[in-house]
Amino acid sequence: MPSAAGPVAVVSAGSAAKAAPSPAVGISPELYPSEDDLPYEEEILREPFKLKGWWRYLVARAAAPFAKRAVIYERALKALPGSYKLWHAYLRERLDHARPHPIDHPAYSSLNNTFERALATMHKMPRIWVLYLTSLLDQRLLTRSRRAFDRALRALPVTQHDRIWPLYLRLASLPACPVETSLRVFRRYLQFDPSHAEDFINFLISANRWQEAADRLASVLNDDGFRSVKGKTRHQLWLELCEILTKHADEVAGLKVDAILRGGIRKFTDEVGKLWTSLADYYVRRGLFEKARDVFEEGVSSVVTVKEFSVVFEAYTQFEQSMLAAKLEAAEEEGAEDEDEGGGRKNGMDRLSKKFLEDFWLNDEDDTELRMARFEWLLDRRPELLSSVLLRQNPHNVEEWHRRVKLFEKDPARQVATYVEAVKTVDPMKAVGKPHTLWVSFAKMYEKHNRLDSAEDIFKRATQVNYKAVDHLASIWCEWAEMELRHNNFDKAIELMRQATAEPSVEVKRQAAAEGNEPVQMKVHKSLKLWSFYVDLEESLGTLDSTRAVYERILDLRIATPQIILNYAYLLEEHKYFEDAFKVYERGVKIFKYPHVKAIWVTYLTKFVQRYKRSKLERARELFHEAVQQAPPDEKKPLYLQWAKLEEDYGLAKRAMNVYDEAVRAVPNSEKMDMYEIYIARAAELFGVPRTRQIYEQAIESGLPDRDVLTMCMKFAELERSLGEIDRSRAIYVHASNYADPNNSDFWKKWNDFEIQHGNEDTFREMLRIKRTVAASRSQTHFILPEYLMQRDQRLNLDEAVDTLKRAGVPEDEMAALERQLASGPSTAPPAAQNTAPASTNRMMNFVSAGVEAQAESSRQQAGNNEDIELPDESDDEEPDVQIAEKSVPAAVFGELGKRAAESQEGSSGAQENEQLGALERIKRRRQ
Repeated sequence: MPSAAGPVAVVSAGSAAKAAPSPAVGISPELYPSEDDLPYEEEILREPFKLKGWWRYLVARAAAPFAKRAVIYERALKALPGSYKLWHAYLRERLDHARPHPIDHPAYSSLNNTFERALATMHKMPRIWVLYLTSLLDQRLLTRSRRAFDRALRALPVTQHDRIWPLYLRLASLPACPVETSLRVFRRYLQFDPSHAEDFINFLISANRWQEAADRLASVLNDDGFRSVKGKTRHQLWLELCEILTKHADEVAGLKVDAILRGGIRKFTDEVGKLWTSLADYYVRRGLFEKARDVFEEGVSSVVTVKEFSVVFEAYTQFEQSMLAAKLEAAEEEGAEDEDEGGGRKNGMDRLSKKFLEDFWLNDEDDTELRMARFEWLLDRRPELLSSVLLRQNPHNVEEWHRRVKLFEKDPARQVATYVEAVKTVDPMKAVGKPHTLWVSFAKMYEKHNRLDSAEDIFKRATQVNYKAVDHLASIWCEWAEMELRHNNFDKAIELMRQATAEPSVEVKRQAAAEGNEPVQMKVHKSLKLWSFYVDLEESLGTLDSTRAVYERILDLRIATPQIILNYAYLLEEHKYFEDAFKVYERGVKIFKYPHVKAIWVTYLTKFVQRYKRSKLERARELFHEAVQQAPPDEKKPLYLQWAKLEEDYGLAKRAMNVYDEAVRAVPNSEKMDMYEIYIARAAELFGVPRTRQIYEQAIESGLPDRDVLTMCMKFAELERSLGEIDRSRAIYVHASNYADPNNSDFWKKWNDFEIQHGNEDTFREMLRIKRTVAASRSQTHFILPEYLMQRDQRLNLDEAVDTLKRAGVPEDEMAALERQLASGPSTAPPAAQNTAPASTNRMMNFVSAGVEAQAESSRQQAGNNEDIELPDESDDEEPDVQIAEKSVPAAVFGELGKRAAESQEGSSGAQENEQLGALERIKRRRQ
């Protein structure tokens, strides 16, 4: 069976009548129309120039072999040669048919011929050109592709060239494409679209065309309207140009490399270090080593950041190190050559030149030591260069200037030069730090070298500088005076202080006000630091009158501090001028307010009392009254205590009590408790314990916090108990319960112990009731208990009391009497009500009294109480066997129960005698 290409060629040749017929080759029967094709053949015979019939024929034969479809396409195109739809579909199918074959297959030749025939009528269709050009690129037909691209660009309008140029640039970028061809293609493309200059530059770099790449980059950077399509910044383009110029310096000419790089340094400040190293590298590659060294020096002297300095300095050190290594290698090679030529003879001129120039240093070609010295000098200069960088960042940084001076500790001349430069550069208004310290250190350096005249000149010039703060100028004057003191020039030091504190004249003030910018020299006479130093000098070196004059001047200028007042007063006291000292205190308390005046008042009052004691008592009272009137509440306590101490020592005790009484009302609530305790203690000591009752009552009613009121009540109750006032003490406990917390075990325990020792069963039950009431009032949840539950609690308390009496050895008849007393307590109904009201008996169904004999048997059965106490029938004869006196149970446990039992048997004659005795003591006495 013949190949598919053969019949197509025959049909194409037969239809076009251009190709030579193949001899002895017949047409395959499969290519002839079949019976199924007759409807379509008849339609195209009727209307051969209509696209619809041909397209329907092709769609119907979509599954037919390519050769048969090619015959149909050729017949259709012969009838309709201007149909874009037929040509595009035909070319697509031919491309798909040829793609699986290698590029040297005849199918590609037929494909290219078909494209050429199509372009005869379709030369204005860009898609046809794109298909053709893409196919040629895949076949790597460079010359034919280039010519086809040129034809396409000439055939298509300019508005459609953007569809052709990407393919054309792809051709120019192929490795097999000649460089000149690619260059011409890119240049033509830049005429069409100049914005893609970066693609051309990248191609030039890849093709090692450094000269043209540098020219193009320079033109791009000079064009202010250029915008990178790849998103590169102008800084990145600068760096690329610098890299080309420095690494290929011998291949690039015609550009002013130095000017270009320096322009980049001025414009792009964030990569200055890299640009400086690039410029130096350019000169190194050109062999201009001294010029490269100058560039490095300029770089390290001009960068303003530590990062850029590190970059340039590192490159500089590598350069010097490489130069030194190269020279050492060259010296070794020359030495080896001299050894090889040592036996030869030299001409007379060489011998003569060596004779005359042997010791001349310019004739020495070995500069290894010079290069070594340069390298070491560079390393030694690094701290100085780094300091220069920091000062270029901020030339008004005072601390950095001090650190720079320390770098030249072994070179006083450099230190002087640095100080001179510092005081000229630093602007006091912009300084970071204290600029006056530069002047002081400068003067001290001259003083260190015994140049006092120069140091004085420095201080004199420093006092004329307009500083930002008055304290800076005051420090200059003080340092100057201290220098004079160190050299025993005392009179000159005092004279300097007088000069510094002298008030400017009215004319000078008027002139400064007219200028509108008042310098610190107009304000320095009010500097407290200056006056403090001056007064110290006068106290140490001057007279009392001169010192007092200085103090008075300070007070007149109203710049005194509390410490100045105290120092002035101490000075007068040392010289026995007590009244003058007190006048100074008076002036101080009028000038200052709290809290600054506190120290003056305390010192004034203390000194006054120590001086006059009881002689000027009324004046002292007036002073204390004035002091406490001026003092805020939180500062009054020590003054009141000091006042009360005065009254106790030199005045009247009654007045002392009045002072304490006034103090407890004046101090804040947080200090009232302490003040009341002091008040009570002093009253007890001066007037006795009964006098404190009134103070306790006043404290409780004074509005103290609940915790303090409770504490005060407990102390008051303890006081009453110690005085034997049991009822008063109990009343105080009852009152204190209003302030007590149910969880405050300390208060309830003390009350409980008190009732055990001094109370009876009623008072004990009353205490429990109050405790429950307080707990209920403080609780967030309120419970309403049934009455029988309350009675059961009372019965349990009764059972506990009976058990206690039984263990204590109380006889059964006495326990019955006590039980009757408990049964008739305040929490139960009265006996009359119990006898007359049957409903009352029914309500107390859980309460059974063992001592009420009048109660009916039926009511006892209704009670149904299974918790009755069955006391054992013990005779009195067995009682002596119980050692009651040795029991550890306190006597106060029984309260009034034991007293009532004793009264029922011994009679009323001994009632008063045994009233204050406990239950156990009464029982023991009865047995005795």
